[in-house]
Amino acid sequence: MSPFVFRSTASDAAQSAIRRFWAELGSDARDARLARGWTSVETAERAGVSRTSVYTLERGEPVSIEVALRVVTTLGLRLEVDMVDPKRRQRRSNLSADPVHSAMGELEAGHFRSVGFRVAIDEPYQHFQFAGRADVIAWDVAARALLHIENRTRFPDVQETAGSFNAKRAYLGRVLAERFGMQRWQSETHVIVALWSAEVLHALRSRSETFRALCPDEPVGFTGWWGSQAPAHGTRRELVVLDPLAKGRQPAWISLAGALTARPRYHGYADVARLLPRAA
Repeated sequence: MSPFVFRSTASDAAQSAIRRFWAELGSDARDARLARGWTSVETAERAGVSRTSVYTLERGEPVSIEVALRVVTTLGLRLEVDMVDPKRRQRRSNLSADPVHSAMGELEAGHFRSVGFRVAIDEPYQHFQFAGRADVIAWDVAARALLHIENRTRFPDVQETAGSFNAKRAYLGRVLAERFGMQRWQSETHVIVALWSAEVLHALRSRSETFRALCPDEPVGFTGWWGSQAPAHGTRRELVVLDPLAKGRQPAWISLAGALTARPRYHGYADVARLLPRAA
């Protein structure tokens, strides 16, 4: 059975959805393999497929459906494909579906609340045809300042990340300003907060110019919010790398510039997920 092939007749949206499907499936398979402590060779032998097939799948590239089913079943996963109207799909909350994502939000919300800001998690918004949810927001009505955080545990599809982040920074601020009874914010700080793992650092380093273009500002705004001083004016786009399990004197986060040379705290998502019960 041959793998899926992107046809030129498929729409850009369809091709993007297909790429995202394989990228997410490969990332999930790799996490499941690492969680079990298996090598790629051992996984291939257990699934009855070639080592190349496992490598290809984990890179987020298409393989045959038979191979994908063999691998994910061996890893204790279940392959599900939905064909539904996305406008009618019931959104699954990140808080229950993704424990590492949840841990990042918990750390951020707890910290910003502790330094005196109002905080909300998974905040919904809609601007005409654009609708979504902000992972974490903090705000200061008196200073007319807004902080918006988009948490990312991995980057299986950088284009999707850019699209989501850009849509939110374009529309979220004005929707929330109206919701909180003002015409506009005096300052808006939009931040991608990425997991401090080798997997994420590799993505940042291999696509550094893309991330610099997406988040060109040094984290001056995020630093101010973290230290209880919201920026007075301006709109900023920043990226930081966060350790949701940071303790003691360890810095909880570093800048994008720092991430390009820093050592990882964890190998990947699965490592953090395994440590979460112990941290709790």
